[in-house]
Amino acid sequence: MDKRNLIEEAEKVLNNNFQKEGFTIPCEGLYPFQWKWDSGFIAIGYAYFDVAKSKKEITTLLDAQWENGFIPHIVFHTDSDTYFPGPDFHKSELHPQSSREFRSTGMTQPPITGFILEEMHRIVEDKEDMLSFVKSHIDRVYKNHEYFYGQRDPRNEGLVYIYHNWESGTDNSPMWDDIWKTMNPPEYEFERRDTTHVDPSQRPSKREYDHYLHIIEIAKNHNYDDKAIAETSPFLIQDPLFNAMLIKSNESLINLYEVIGGHSNKIDQLRIWQRKSIRSFNEKLFNNELGVYVHYDLRNEKQISFVSSSSFAPLFAGIPDIDKAKVLVNTMLERFGGEDKYLCASFDPANERFNPKKYWRGPVWINLNWMLYYGLKKYGYDELAKRVKNDSVELIDKAGFYEYFDPRKNMYKNMEHGGYGGRNFSWSAALLIDLLKD
Repeated sequence: MDKRNLIEEAEKVLNNNFQKEGFTIPCEGLYPFQWKWDSGFIAIGYAYFDVAKSKKEITTLLDAQWENGFIPHIVFHTDSDTYFPGPDFHKSELHPQSSREFRSTGMTQPPITGFILEEMHRIVEDKEDMLSFVKSHIDRVYKNHEYFYGQRDPRNEGLVYIYHNWESGTDNSPMWDDIWKTMNPPEYEFERRDTTHVDPSQRPSKREYDHYLHIIEIAKNHNYDDKAIAETSPFLIQDPLFNAMLIKSNESLINLYEVIGGHSNKIDQLRIWQRKSIRSFNEKLFNNELGVYVHYDLRNEKQISFVSSSSFAPLFAGIPDIDKAKVLVNTMLERFGGEDKYLCASFDPANERFNPKKYWRGPVWINLNWMLYYGLKKYGYDELAKRVKNDSVELIDKAGFYEYFDPRKNMYKNMEHGGYGGRNFSWSAALLIDLLKD
């Protein structure tokens, strides 16, 4: 398929997934609601061909923001029996400041909305119109950052925690396996819905779901109070992907406030957060032995020493200096960059926990590749960035607009499509448009 046809097909995917309530589902059946970081990436794609939908995606998401600045990871705008756990399980109303209009989860996802606003402004032709839109929404995103630094940074070090693996965005990463070993949750009785849409071998196990639900029950027992969660949750992680997205969004908010004019107090505060966050990020999350950034387990006070695609997200946010960036690139090429593989697997292919077909345990994800592409360009690795871009486009061209992809090239030579998870997946379509338009 040529470039023009790919873009046309991507636009069809997005338009078909758009809902009359003003948001775009990630894909039909498997994910029937609005997901926080999905909506951000989706808005980038729409910005190229339907600015009204791009704006609507962000407005609809921010309309569900809680009074304390929190933005939930799923907003249940509609009723659906194709997904578990739904609103009746999450019970967001337990928090006294949750939205009373929109049901949601009590978890969040990587805070990308700040840099999404800047991307939308970069992409559209009518800068004045988009700047007006940004002006009317940016303070709500700033309030979300206030929430993170005020409620999720108990040590005032500029690194915020996540209390659930779903908040990371990398849901069932092997990163969490050792944490599950420290827990013994009850066996919940529930009906899985994801495995009716996707091959169960590609999804988290039932026992893994027991752990996921148990963490939510702990949070619910404390009415989603962040301080209580920080004291009691067995899962308490400083995630390099999550914190890199916050740092990148800080930078974007600074840039946008400077374009808007005024707001000197907010800019000053963002710069204070930024300096503290970047310093702590480099001091606490870099692992010299592995040559990458890693996760930090706050509950057990130790780094989680595995390499994943999240390890390279700091390039996108400009966090490493030139020397650290070179180390990161060398590590990525050594562990992930074999000629028999597409870049960039979501988990270290050399590790025994790597699984090329199972969700976040090894497949390639377009959103992480998109960040890696722009991160590599930022540091002058143009040829490697081009490889990441070409790999991403080739995967979609060969397999279709899937949720995630097998990184092994021989899978595509043996007449296997190599695409897994949800079909006609929105952020794969949206970010392909950006990569092909760039």
